[in-house]
Amino acid sequence: MTTLQHNTTMSAVPEHAAWAGAQVLMLGVLDGTVGLHVVGWLAGLAYAVATLALLGGALQRSGTALGPADRVTLARGVLVGAVAALVVDRAGDGVPTTLVVVFTAVALSLDFVDGQVARRTGTACPLGARFDMEVDAFLILVLSAHVALELGPWVLLIGLMRYAFVAASWLAPWLSADLPPSYARKTVAALQGVFLVVAASGLLPRAEVVVGAALAALLWSFGRDTAWLFRNRPALVTETTAVEGYVHV
Repeated sequence: MTTLQHNTTMSAVPEHAAWAGAQVLMLGVLDGTVGLHVVGWLAGLAYAVATLALLGGALQRSGTALGPADRVTLARGVLVGAVAALVVDRAGDGVPTTLVVVFTAVALSLDFVDGQVARRTGTACPLGARFDMEVDAFLILVLSAHVALELGPWVLLIGLMRYAFVAASWLAPWLSADLPPSYARKTVAALQGVFLVVAASGLLPRAEVVVGAALAALLWSFGRDTAWLFRNRPALVTETTAVEGYVHV
C-alpha cells in the first residue's frame, strides 16, 4: 500500500513529471550500456507517458499530491519501465537476464518498503493503494510475458488474470466490490513476482513446476474471492464501492 497525501495538485505535477524524466534517463543509460532498439525505446516511452497521464489525471481528480510512500512506488515504476523496455526490445533474442532479475528483485523489495512508509507516516489512502497495485500488476504482466517465451503462452495467464477480472467486473459490477482483508491473498500475490523472477533467472532446471505452482495458487485465490463476491452479491450490488476495480494484493 502507498500513500497520496492531500495537498495542492499543482505542486504534484512537476514532481511526477520529473519521475517521467527519470524514466527517459534510465532508458538512455540502458541504451548506452546494453543497447536498446527502437522498439525498446518506444515501449519504455509509452510506459512513461501512460504513467504520467494516468497518475496526473488521478491526482487532479482527487485533489491530492504525492506522499512519501508514493515516491518509493514511483522509483519502483522506473525500474518496471526499464524491465518492460528490455523485455520488449529483446523478446526471444538474448534478453539481458541479469539486469532483468536485478531490476525486478529491487522493485519487488521496494514493494515492502512503500507499505511500511505509508503505515509509519499515517498517510495511506485508497488512491495510493491503487497506484501501488497497478505498478505491481504491470510488472507481473511483463515478467509473465518474458517467461512465456521460454515455457509457453500458458504463463501469460498469470499476468492477464487480474486484467481479465477487471474486464469481467464491467459486465458484473458485483465483482468490483471491496473484499475482506486476507493474508492468504496478499501472500499469493507477492509470490507471483518471486516465482516469476526465479524462473526468469534460469537457475532452476524445472522452472515450469515453480511457475505452474504460482499459477495454481493464483487461480485458487481468484476463485475463492470470486465465490465470496458471488455469495454476497445481493448485498454488494446495493452498496457504493469505495475503490474502483479489483484490488488483489
